[in-house]
Amino acid sequence: MLVILAPGQGSQKPGFMSSWLEVPLYRSTLEQFSDAISLDLIKHGTLSDEETIRDTAIAQPLIVSASIATAVLLDKANASGVAGHSVGEVSAAAIAGVISNTDAMKLVNIRAQAMAKAAASSEVTGMAAILGGEQEVVLARLAELGLSAANYNGGGQIVAAGSKIGIEKLVAEGPQGSKVIPLSVAGAFHTSYMLPAVSELENFTSSLNISEPEISIWSNQNGQLVQSGQDFIQLLVGQIANSVRWDLCMDAMVQAGVTAVIEVSPAGTLAGLAKRGMPGVEIVALKEPKDLEAAQDLLTSSTKKV
Repeated sequence: MLVILAPGQGSQKPGFMSSWLEVPLYRSTLEQFSDAISLDLIKHGTLSDEETIRDTAIAQPLIVSASIATAVLLDKANASGVAGHSVGEVSAAAIAGVISNTDAMKLVNIRAQAMAKAAASSEVTGMAAILGGEQEVVLARLAELGLSAANYNGGGQIVAAGSKIGIEKLVAEGPQGSKVIPLSVAGAFHTSYMLPAVSELENFTSSLNISEPEISIWSNQNGQLVQSGQDFIQLLVGQIANSVRWDLCMDAMVQAGVTAVIEVSPAGTLAGLAKRGMPGVEIVALKEPKDLEAAQDLLTSSTKKV
């Protein structure tokens, strides 16, 4: 049983699209997406510097466009399911046929702008990755500082979010047995700071043409399988202001019998988490076009199961 994984924000690197744009179908797909949202995705995926593509309003459409464009290159007949991390849930919705590729791009464009606006209108906030330490100890330290656990990534990794002051105190004195790394992000994503963005996205998605998933799809809310396309979109919208439970997604996929995963571009982050959180599962990360052959071989050898 094979599942496609769609990465979230932070997976993009300057120039990561350069080799992919040599594939004609990938390039034409990116051109269509750029036109659909009036954003030059090809320029940002090849020429823009790290600071530019870290901007939420650019990063999220860039990641989702790359994920969908690489998924288009795969013969997904034997793919049993899909799961996306954070903004990767928009890619997952498109890959599962819940919404069209173009609507996914319009959705992520609105999402990105709404989240950037929410971050700019609140107090100065930030995020930090916590590596290691007992989960109960980590969560207790976050509570002391008035911070939230934004991402539970599995493998002993939790991402904290909240006020900049709280994040600075966390970096200075992290939970016992852990290492804390500040993240270069524009706000406290997946916390109550993002509630204004939820309202804006609810208004936009109310007019979308939504279909039932063609393959299994897991939600970041609690790692659960979602049968209804409408329910998945509602969960995706609400997830902006709630924790990403990627740890539970990986647990649920293992329990469902997943034996192989393919991470679409910009790949690497979720493949790394899967190595620790889904032991024994075959993994292909689509970092370059040359990885397509291994991915297709894995798809061909997988047994369809839903």
